[in-house]
Amino acid sequence: MPATLVLVHGAWHTPWCWQPLVDHLPGVDVVRVALPSSGTDPQSLGDLTADAAAVRDALAGVDGPVVLVGHSYGGIPISEAASAELGVAHLVYLCAFQLDVGDSLVSSLGGQVPSWQELHPTHVRATAPEEVFYNGVSPELTRQAVAELQLQSTAALTQPLSRAAWTELPSTYVVCEQDQAIPMAAQEAMSSRAGTVLRLDTGHSPFLAAPAELAALLRPIVERAG
Repeated sequence: MPATLVLVHGAWHTPWCWQPLVDHLPGVDVVRVALPSSGTDPQSLGDLTADAAAVRDALAGVDGPVVLVGHSYGGIPISEAASAELGVAHLVYLCAFQLDVGDSLVSSLGGQVPSWQELHPTHVRATAPEEVFYNGVSPELTRQAVAELQLQSTAALTQPLSRAAWTELPSTYVVCEQDQAIPMAAQEAMSSRAGTVLRLDTGHSPFLAAPAELAALLRPIVERAG
């Protein structure tokens, strides 16, 4: 049975961000997860537990094997949620946080958020998305992407992992070599936890900057998992 590609966006984003990639994957079944930690109402944002539940719900709705992709923060809920019992055959960490049990996104950054993040008790706002997220993306697509950005739950960024699915499942880490959001040194360190390491010469959003190249990288993983 062909594998389904399940895509989990990062902080501040929505499933919209995957559309250019999906357009380059004809014939591949794709499911896009909406994480409750990203939204417009700071009082109703979900935490990591809610995000992991959303991923599990999506996996439960898929018949057959799954390649589960997490971008950036999205690597954390896929690590928390994935299991072979839910059909996951392979994990892909796309310039993502491939963390261990007990780690959170903030703790992995030394306990401090970067200067481009505006921290509030309930939420975090990204203040320089054009430079940090979208270097290498066309101006028009950058404008669209910035308009789609939301608030991100503070709780989701500080809650530690209770599971690390990459210790049980095959995984690939995709290093994005021009990334301005996750430093190369951090990506290289996290990629050592993956079974396979691949590279793209892009910034933090290859699904917008180089969707054809990202599709060409993902398609063989999907085909092998089927």
